[in-house]
Amino acid sequence: MRSLEHFPNLVTMFFARAREGGDKPFLWHKEGDRWVSTSWAKAARDVAALATALRHIGLKRGDRVMLVAENRPEWCISDLAIMAAGCVTVPTYTTNTERDHTHIIENSGARAVIVSTAKLAKTLMPAVMRASQAQIVIGIEEMRFAQSGDVAFHDWQTLINRHPSEPDAVALEADFGREDLACIIYTSGTGGAPRGVMQHHGAILHNVAGCTAVIAEDFGWEDEVFLSFLPLSHAYEHTGGQHFPIGLGAQIYYAEGLEKLASNIEETKPTIMVVVPRLFEVLRTRISKAVEKQGGMAAWLLDKAQEVGARDYEGRSKLTDLPLKLLLDRTLKPKIAKRFGGRMKAMVSGGAPLNPEIGIFFQSLGLTFLQGYGQTEAAPVISCNRPSAGLRMDTVGPPLPDTEVRIAEDGEILVRGELVMHGYWRNEAETERVLKDGWLHTGDIGLIDERGRIKITDRKKDIIVNDKGDNVAPQKIEGMLTLQPEIMQAMIWGDRKPYMVAALVPDPEWTAEWCAKNGDACNFAALAQNHDYRAALGKAVERVNADISQIERVRRFIIADEPFSIENQQLTPSLKIRRHVLKDAYGERLDALYRG
Repeated sequence: MRSLEHFPNLVTMFFARAREGGDKPFLWHKEGDRWVSTSWAKAARDVAALATALRHIGLKRGDRVMLVAENRPEWCISDLAIMAAGCVTVPTYTTNTERDHTHIIENSGARAVIVSTAKLAKTLMPAVMRASQAQIVIGIEEMRFAQSGDVAFHDWQTLINRHPSEPDAVALEADFGREDLACIIYTSGTGGAPRGVMQHHGAILHNVAGCTAVIAEDFGWEDEVFLSFLPLSHAYEHTGGQHFPIGLGAQIYYAEGLEKLASNIEETKPTIMVVVPRLFEVLRTRISKAVEKQGGMAAWLLDKAQEVGARDYEGRSKLTDLPLKLLLDRTLKPKIAKRFGGRMKAMVSGGAPLNPEIGIFFQSLGLTFLQGYGQTEAAPVISCNRPSAGLRMDTVGPPLPDTEVRIAEDGEILVRGELVMHGYWRNEAETERVLKDGWLHTGDIGLIDERGRIKITDRKKDIIVNDKGDNVAPQKIEGMLTLQPEIMQAMIWGDRKPYMVAALVPDPEWTAEWCAKNGDACNFAALAQNHDYRAALGKAVERVNADISQIERVRRFIIADEPFSIENQQLTPSLKIRRHVLKDAYGERLDALYRG
């Protein structure tokens, strides 16, 4: 069995894998209708040249460099070059507002910014011009900057062309250790202003080694292929979709976006996918609807696959299931496997809680589904399901190797190990609040089962306490609501109240079908007041209420004005709801439900 060497830093790991990979493809992007690759050797030369160029234009060890770009080969090369120059990467979301950019530039003290496109520069440049320390802007694509003030502008490719360097020589200069700072990742935050998490090289390397052990021991480590979809500025993708594949010597394809993700999966045939639960919910809905439209045998097979899969999962398989399993293995499952590229080893869910139903659905179709758990403050992976530990969709698996996890008296999950951050950048008060005696206080509530698997019950700060003192976990109910075909998104409300209420975002496809069936125009504002439409939504809520306890049941609801999105700040980039933003938007109307 292959194992991962004990590297001193991420740069050394990359150059080691590049020497092994040589002219084999490493990074892939789409140009028109075809996928184009960058080899390991080419990537290593570009990283070495850009690292040399960054030092040449005045950046020094420890300087922070902000990176604003979509997922693309240049993102990976820039990140590695920043680190190879001895600097610290500050990844930033492409969806950030000018205000967000200003906060991060000023808080991090970034001296330089690498930006991919003129479109992204429009939001970024006003923040750069106002910043006290930012002196350098590097454009990946050609863009015209109006020269202003003390800011120096450079072209990314020109810097590389002018500073050719030997990868081996640059690799030798990377003498920093595992304790040294690699990046500052600003948490997208479900509440409050983003905080800069200081991730050191050893924290990410710890994650890479732990995730590699899961793949090597449970699936076999071969020629792996990843499809990168989540923003690389998110800790989950930065580690799981970039540095983990590098550690494996894998190929990375950069997806074209959500609308083309399904076709990208079929084209690139990934072996591992790292995605958030919301995407799996969307894929489940699409698969179910596509099969339902076919009707007949296809719909019958899907129903039987879920029945048999549920029995397998619950350990109550019947002998009479065997012929049906053989039929599914020859009919439905190969078709589903083809839609996912045909060689998928595992789909890994993280970044937010997963409804167990989703995992069981994909397992029933023959796709291995793993749920992980982590936080940006832990680089970010803390644990992951693995077949050898027994797959349970209501757990997030055992901790990674060399990771200590214990449950505090109040149920909070505490984590200790090399993966834990050194603290929040320039924020001692918050650092002292979450780091105590080397233990990271996650803010999550959970337990450890008899097989050493972690089970998350809720976020400590998200738990709703009703007026009788009962605790309600909102994420569980929200997950169940969004599994209903009528409901796309939901937020539960009821702290110190007599019962639960909700803000619901109806599913647009279901809404269009309802309008067509009922002869109504799909005017969203009018539908929100339509008694029959609200009654149809109410039936979905009633189905969920039938499966939960009395204190958890949703008694009344409002219809949200628009979908929760990253653009309106109601979702984080990892698609978790921002409760404080939704509270500002809908708090008064939700409170009014208790008076009406």
